[in-house]
Formats: sequence, C-alpha cells, structure tokens
Amino acid sequence: MKKVVSDTQNIRIDKYLASILDESREYIGKLIDDHLILVNDKVIKASFKVNLDDEIIIHDELRKSDEDILPVKMDLDIVYEDEYLMIINKPSGLVVHPGNGNYNNTLVNGLIYYTKKLSDIGGEVRPGIVHRIDKDTSGLILVAKTNKVHELLASDFKNKRIKREYIALLNGVFKEGSATIDAPIGRDKHNREKMAVVENGKRAVTHMKVLKRYQDYTLVRCILETGRTHQIRVHMAYIGYPIHNDPVYANKEATSFGQFLHSYKMNFIHPITKKEMEFTCPLPKYFQDFLDGLD
Repeated sequence: MKKVVSDTQNIRIDKYLASILDESREYIGKLIDDHLILVNDKVIKASFKVNLDDEIIIHDELRKSDEDILPVKMDLDIVYEDEYLMIINKPSGLVVHPGNGNYNNTLVNGLIYYTKKLSDIGGEVRPGIVHRIDKDTSGLILVAKTNKVHELLASDFKNKRIKREYIALLNGVFKEGSATIDAPIGRDKHNREKMAVVENGKRAVTHMKVLKRYQDYTLVRCILETGRTHQIRVHMAYIGYPIHNDPVYANKEATSFGQFLHSYKMNFIHPITKKEMEFTCPLPKYFQDFLDGLD
C-alpha cells in the first residue's frame, strides 16, 4: 500500500499518479476500476481531478513481476477450448488471479502452466482473464487466448451481449415466484472489503426466479443484467435472503466451502467464428449433496 498527498490540483488522478509513480495510466486505471485507489477514503473514477492536499491511498496488489507468477499444475475442468478462447468450470475455493498475498494458488497459475497462449491485456497477473467470479463462487468463466479476442469479449461484456445465469441457495423462504432487484452497488463506507447498496453506487440489476422452495431455504436462478462486484451476494442480502453459507454477507458462521453460488450457464456469440455458443455445468458435489439432504 502507498500513500500520497497531492501537491497539485485540477489534474486527472490517473495522469497525476502515472507521473509521480512511474506507472502507466492503463495500470493506474485498472487499480481505479478495481476500487484499489481511494481519495480521502472514497472510491473515485479515473476522470476525478485531484485537489491540493488530497490524501490518496493506493492498494497496489496488482503489481507483481512475471517471475513472481509461477506456473502450477492443476486439474483444470475445461468445458470448451479452441484457438481463440477457453471456458473453465472453476471450483469453489479457487481465486481467479494473483493478489492479496496469494500468488501461487490461483486459476492464472494453472492457466500459465497449461498454455503459453493467453492474452496479456490484463498485465502479468491477469493473462487471459476477461472477467472474474469470486473465490468461493463456482462455475463458468471465460478466458481469452489472444488480445484481439480479449478486447472483443470485453466489449461484449460491457454491452451486455454475454448472458450469464447463476444458481444460488438462499437462506429463508422467498414467497414470490420471481423478482428484479434494481439497486446501485458501491464500496461499503464502513468496510472497504465489502460492497453494499449505496445511493451513489453504480446501477446494478439482478433478475431472480425461484426454482424450488425448501423448509428453510429457496433455490433460485439469477440472471445478471449488470456485472458489479459481489452483485448477486449483495442484492440477495439486501432483500433479506442472503446466499446460504456466505461468509461475508449472511451474518452467520460459514463453512470453508463458502457461498452456495454457481455460475451455471453462459450464452454468447463467438467473437471470431460468430457462432452462437451456450454452455452449462452442473452444481459442485458439495452443493448438490446439500440439496439432496434437504430433500
């Protein structure tokens, strides 16, 4: 972590930090996008203009050299692969990319062991990574093999052309058949490790449909219209039905498996072949066994 007190004013923060830290504006922008740069304890945008004596905190977890990111042999569950992209079924408990002191046991470590052909737009610690899912969220994740494909997929995500469906087990019995949660999400003002529904957050929309009700739980399908950090977890907790076993948002003791949230389905048009692609993957055994026990 670095701390900087601004000695200038009326200059974009990405430009200012790039000049004093000898880092690229692209790298600074990634830190800002990931809410790793705070000004006076507030999340900002790259277009924010600094004022004299602003206190800037930089959580630079992204910065690691190539030699620090080691290839690690893993049993990757590859759902699909061609010369342009891969789709991986990520197990619960596996972090997507290095950071926060974990540089040897992430999906990226497994990917760079498996193949040298990965996009490098995301920098040394995020080769191939176009989007992320949380450590304890399981299921489908897209990986780009070339920079061109990475850019096209990133554009598809931004413009909502990639459809994702999740399956989640909620605490409590949700009585309605479906719901749409349209509530803005931003960094929790009291705990920067958490997200929350906040007035000045980014618009976040989750469509939810009940699949099955149990005595104390509800199995639901969630479709993301937007892709905010922890979106489904925050929205479900916000409406009073947190995801079962969520160690952050359920306010209950959780097992090591983490939240019962699974990236179940993905639809998109292949950025190169233009073919319509659709993939699904089954629930993790621990998740399915728990449901079978409820039955």
